[in-house]
Amino acid sequence: MPIFAQPKSLTALTKFYMRTVICKVVAQTGAVYVPRKKAENGQVAKSVIKLKELGGEFEDEYVCTLFGNLALCKFVAGDLVAASLRFQSHEVNGQSYQDVVATDVHVI
Repeated sequence: MPIFAQPKSLTALTKFYMRTVICKVVAQTGAVYVPRKKAENGQVAKSVIKLKELGGEFEDEYVCTLFGNLALCKFVAGDLVAASLRFQSHEVNGQSYQDVVATDVHVI
């Protein structure tokens, strides 16, 4: 069940949805440091990982963002992982956007 956040304006509404999946790692980018929005001088590590559900050739794939210490972890293509994913969608001025953030990833 989605959890609705307080809209920042009348044109923005944010929805959250959590899901835990068992997937295979397809690829991962190297970590880069980006400025933190909540701290003036802080930085946080960021990486992107592509996960594919188990099954056939046409199973769902997720392109997820990793933050912090999790972004510094290296996952090898082919690793079997259990991942907790947070899906966040928001609408601004009639445009819809979706972010997928991996909040926890464990190699099985």
